[in-house]
Amino acid sequence: MNIFVIGANGQIGRHLVKSLVEEGNEVTAGIRKNSQADFFESLGAKTALLDLEYDDINDIAKKLDNADKVVFTAGSGGHTGADQTIIIDLDGAVKSIEASKQANVEHFVLVSSFDTRRTAFEGDLKPYTIAKHYADEHLRNAGLPYTIVHPGILINDEATNKVEIAEEVERGKIPRQDVATVLLEVLNNDEKIGQEFQVVSGDTVIKEAVDQYK
Repeated sequence: MNIFVIGANGQIGRHLVKSLVEEGNEVTAGIRKNSQADFFESLGAKTALLDLEYDDINDIAKKLDNADKVVFTAGSGGHTGADQTIIIDLDGAVKSIEASKQANVEHFVLVSSFDTRRTAFEGDLKPYTIAKHYADEHLRNAGLPYTIVHPGILINDEATNKVEIAEEVERGKIPRQDVATVLLEVLNNDEKIGQEFQVVSGDTVIKEAVDQYK
């Protein structure tokens, strides 16, 4: 497979690119700065400069031209204001979705937040949750084959390779590396197209949990 990872330099993205290359895929890491390229090229991945704030849909589509599948795991981060949340987590996602349609991408995998329903719009994370809500809604209605993954609280603990996956699970934590493994299994299984689920650490091996979710 030829897979393009948007937001590759994030922690989930780095784990995912490494795993995808190890499986023999042709991987392109979408990065914002040339200085980030060495890490990915040392893994055997290609790189492409992609700026979700300033690149338009046509710019992004050209970079996705050879991609069979796209993973969007970009985010504005926890230390930016609401403006960057709108620019990256909403507009950046929408532009990436539209560009993927233009490039005839076969499967678009979106890393969302744990709960993006309107009932979750509260507190300090309200702008972030609203942005994710409308990015998710746009993807559901875009006519693009998709999967939406809603991970729990992201932590940097060692991977366990075990999760709980369901339409709704109790809020919990999950190591970023385990999220990357979930994404890997989603990309490897076309039956996941059209699915959407929450995922936290649990007792089921990731491949089994992904395969069993209907």
